[in-house]
Amino acid sequence: MSHMRSVVLAGGGTGGHVYPLLAFADCLRRHDPDIAITCLGTSKGLENELIPSAGYDLRMVPAHQLPRKVNIDLVKTGPRMMRATKVTRAIMDEVEADVVVGFGGYVSVPAYLAAWRRKTPMVIFEFNDPPGVANRLGMRFDHHLAVGFPHLPSQVPALADATVTGVPLRTAISQLDREASKKAAREQLGLDPDRPTLFVFGASQGANSINQATAGAARALTDAGVQVLHIIGARRDEPVEIPENLNAPYVTMPFLREMELGYAAADLVLCRGGAMTCAEVAAVGLPAVYVPLPWGNREQYKNAGPVVAAGGGLFCEDAVISPQWIERELVGLMLDKARLSAMSESAAGFGRRDGDEALRRLTMEAAGSK
Repeated sequence: MSHMRSVVLAGGGTGGHVYPLLAFADCLRRHDPDIAITCLGTSKGLENELIPSAGYDLRMVPAHQLPRKVNIDLVKTGPRMMRATKVTRAIMDEVEADVVVGFGGYVSVPAYLAAWRRKTPMVIFEFNDPPGVANRLGMRFDHHLAVGFPHLPSQVPALADATVTGVPLRTAISQLDREASKKAAREQLGLDPDRPTLFVFGASQGANSINQATAGAARALTDAGVQVLHIIGARRDEPVEIPENLNAPYVTMPFLREMELGYAAADLVLCRGGAMTCAEVAAVGLPAVYVPLPWGNREQYKNAGPVVAAGGGLFCEDAVISPQWIERELVGLMLDKARLSAMSESAAGFGRRDGDEALRRLTMEAAGSK
């Protein structure tokens, strides 16, 4: 183990990169209030909203997304990468970085290149299957590799030698006692403290298929005594019309920053299958119905598959989700306390709450290998 004085964290673009980074930064700061934490990002990513407001130093790097096909951007990639790497190395020299931890996103590429050239130890954190382009590039260098889920080393050859740390989660989520805080969370959100509660959300921008299906099932849900907390999505343009004069509360909002309140209030969640969502929902022991995005490499099916197989959740295809499906499949489940309790126990058995601490131990090991 080594005492770390200065750590550079690279990860940006989406919440899946930024939220684990921030949770890990908080862990480092808890253990050592004097540690220097420098975060790398770009001017376009979500990191601009989240990292400075969390109190961490954010340095801008002129990084660009790596092209996935032959076009003019491919010709520009070499000079752009050299410039971004030079800027990143200067930042590392300035802060005297002892170790670099990358969470993916294209800002991580110059961080890995600069760390390799500077001979600075690096740790790569990955929780997607398949791994992202930036992290796949970083794996070509001398590194320590951490993964967020226990199934990844056996199922993804590139991650076969990785250390399973779990996903760094905010302490408000990792230390959440759902039962102890359930009634208070419901009251704070404008819900009835004693009704069964369905918590619905997509990704940070929402999910129109889930929104429309749930809104269409609003009367069936509330007639059965089920109340709904529905996060529409901060950037969705599609109107979501909720019927009036329902028989139970149906609370909508564009965005919920304190997701721990929603998790505490819920008996079941209806959501996408992003890796961060899967990690949080399983860690707090919430049963879930996952509606994965229907395109790409089926990443969201792979993310949620193990917890579904363990009995902690169900799948519903995006093309299948509808008001009729919710009325047929979810109303009865919401009222089946024994089944929800069994699913909760299975989800909690798969989830992990100590990902930040485990990643810190691996990072200290990497820093000590210099």
